[in-house]
Amino acid sequence: MIFEQIIFYLFSAVLVTAAVGMVTVRNPVYAALCLILSFFTSAALWLLLEAEFLGIVLVLVYVGAVMVLFLFVIMMLDLNIDPLKEGFAKYAPGGFLVAGVIAVEMIMVLRSAPFQIATPRAPAPENNTEALGAILYTNYVYPFEIAAVILVVAIIAAIVLTLRRRPDSRKQDISEQVQVKRADRVRLVKMKSETKEQA
Repeated sequence: MIFEQIIFYLFSAVLVTAAVGMVTVRNPVYAALCLILSFFTSAALWLLLEAEFLGIVLVLVYVGAVMVLFLFVIMMLDLNIDPLKEGFAKYAPGGFLVAGVIAVEMIMVLRSAPFQIATPRAPAPENNTEALGAILYTNYVYPFEIAAVILVVAIIAAIVLTLRRRPDSRKQDISEQVQVKRADRVRLVKMKSETKEQA
């Protein structure tokens, strides 16, 4: 077994372990950290496949931006999902059954005729980033734009989830501050001066 195969199986094992940990751990912060580890190992697998651009983008976009946002939201919401995961063992057989069906379907699709290419492929371009950009902004420009809109909506939803009304917080109302008058804030009180006889 050559060195590249050893590296591939090592990263694959770490990826599968991180993915299983992301689903099974109870703490949402630990789940997000497991997802970050799975992203890193997926990027390493992309680098082994000589797709450097996809590997770097996976680290920069998902780990550097999306997962950091997820961690902020999780920590701000202070989620307690332990009651939701109490019935995990109850629904585990159904989950394993669905996972098995999906795996069989994927194997059947990969063994179908369109995936069995007998003719030699065209030589890969020297710059795969340029080829990927040309395909992305010509043939797949509409799905690319739709994905961008979905990501923007997800970011806005995450921000909205963190905005909670707290009764003990103090907020300024600029319109009330501008419209205030002196008589509303200052009260003049006239008092008689005290004399020695009164004292």
